[in-house]
Amino acid sequence: MKPAPTGAPYRVPPEPSRTPSFLLALAVHAVLLGFLWIGVSWQTNTPVTVEAEVWDMSVQTAAAPELPPEPAPQPEPQPEPEPAPAPPPPPPPPAPEPEVERPAPTPPDIALQREKQRKEEELKKKQLAEKREAEKRERALAEEQERKRELAEQKKRDDAERKQKELADKKAEDAKKKEAEKLAEAKKKEAEKKEADKLAAAEKKKAADAKAKASAAEAAKLEKFRQDELKRMAGAMGSSGTAAKSTGPKADGGYIAAITAAIKSSTVYPGNTDVGGNPKAVFRVEQLPTGEIMSVRLVKSSGVPEFDRAVENGIKKASPLPKKKDGTVERTLDVNFSMKDYD
Repeated sequence: MKPAPTGAPYRVPPEPSRTPSFLLALAVHAVLLGFLWIGVSWQTNTPVTVEAEVWDMSVQTAAAPELPPEPAPQPEPQPEPEPAPAPPPPPPPPAPEPEVERPAPTPPDIALQREKQRKEEELKKKQLAEKREAEKRERALAEEQERKRELAEQKKRDDAERKQKELADKKAEDAKKKEAEKLAEAKKKEAEKKEADKLAAAEKKKAADAKAKASAAEAAKLEKFRQDELKRMAGAMGSSGTAAKSTGPKADGGYIAAITAAIKSSTVYPGNTDVGGNPKAVFRVEQLPTGEIMSVRLVKSSGVPEFDRAVENGIKKASPLPKKKDGTVERTLDVNFSMKDYD
């Protein structure tokens, strides 16, 4: 039997046709009946009843013996017939004809029928066994194909899962590498920033040192110039005013008035001036020959910190201070301001 193609649905093979067997059995019975009819028609004498047992070595169980025929019914007694008249003398018998040997009648071939039935049953059993074997092979083949298909699908699923896992691992590794690179880049930038800040701080310190040295040199130069000026103006008397007093030679009233007006116009005191007494603040002012203020130091407080800060800020804002008519300035001034001056 040709196996079914791979993947084709299972089909039960068709059952073999019984028509040939039926026709063969019909033909055998017809021949048997013909032989019986010919045998009966040739029989002139009453056949002798013959009983026979047929043994088949291939059959395990013996066939049941046939039952003896029922006895024929006894005929009813007939009335005595009347005596017939004496028949005439018979004619002389004819010459006997030669006897012709005829074949003995063939008894019913029961063994042949049983043998035929047995063979038919064996053939059916064989066909059924072959059919079951074929079905078993087809089922085994289908199960094997199904098992191979399941194994192939399982392998595909395993390969897909393995690829997905490898891809996920690769992505995770790439992410870790990128994170490490970012961290390394951040550390590098931080180190570069620290180095740049260090260099900037060094440059700033260097510039500050240079500026401090320049300022110190300028201060030394100005101090030398001031000392020279003080020596030049030594012996002169200081003057006093309402707002400023120089420590050098006597200054004119216009110079003091100009300084007082400049400082007063730059001073803003929003506080209350209606207080007891007349608080006064005294500041020592150092200025350059150009009139720019070098330093402002509180010598005596008025007792009101807000007023002291206002006057100090006003002095700083008034820089550069006015000069004398000859273009010179007093290097050191004592600036006196009373609260009542702002009424």
